[in-house]
Amino acid sequence: MKTVAKIFYFSAVLLLLAGCVGNTDEEAATGASEESSVNESAEKDTRETDENTSKGEGEEADMNKENEVSSEETVKTDADSTTPDAGNQQNEDALSQYSSEQIEYARVWLQLGPNQDIDGLYVERISADTPLNPNDETSGTYPEDVIQLAGSRLVDGSLTYSGNGDGTINVYNVPLRWDGEYPAGEEFYTEIIDNTELVAIDGGDDKEVIRLIKLLKDE
Repeated sequence: MKTVAKIFYFSAVLLLLAGCVGNTDEEAATGASEESSVNESAEKDTRETDENTSKGEGEEADMNKENEVSSEETVKTDADSTTPDAGNQQNEDALSQYSSEQIEYARVWLQLGPNQDIDGLYVERISADTPLNPNDETSGTYPEDVIQLAGSRLVDGSLTYSGNGDGTINVYNVPLRWDGEYPAGEEFYTEIIDNTELVAIDGGDDKEVIRLIKLLKDE
């Protein structure tokens, strides 16, 4: 009987030990599972943080790039606003193929010529000391070199002037052909010379200037 009891007690002890060992294994498994979950959660948070950081850096880089593009466009716009007018540049280029004398003759006639509807613009250069009226022995002489512009017809009129080299000219009130009674006397011609008119010549319309340049004919 005692032997049976001992066997019973021994079996009970074994069962209790087996239960403890099982509980310990379950707790260990549970702890490992919980630790694994914590690690996975931590790794997930780390990945999300890295992704958010990377995304934030990417968005910041895009914003910086957009700002740089905007700055470049602003600089380009400012540069364009300071660029000389294209139309004026083209006009200057159009006149660049002609001499300064040709441009001057055309501009003077365009501003002061009696008739703009002419077939030809004739240029005569008259030296200083040349008589104003070669047909009058009492005529005074030009005190400087002058230019005489005239159309192909008498009705086109004429214009006699000297250039000052500063955009102004001295206009002499002399006709292309002299009519009247001669000799007129020195006083008559002295008055013409003393009463030259100072005129500032503007640029005029370049198309008209070129049109007149093409009509120039040197005598």
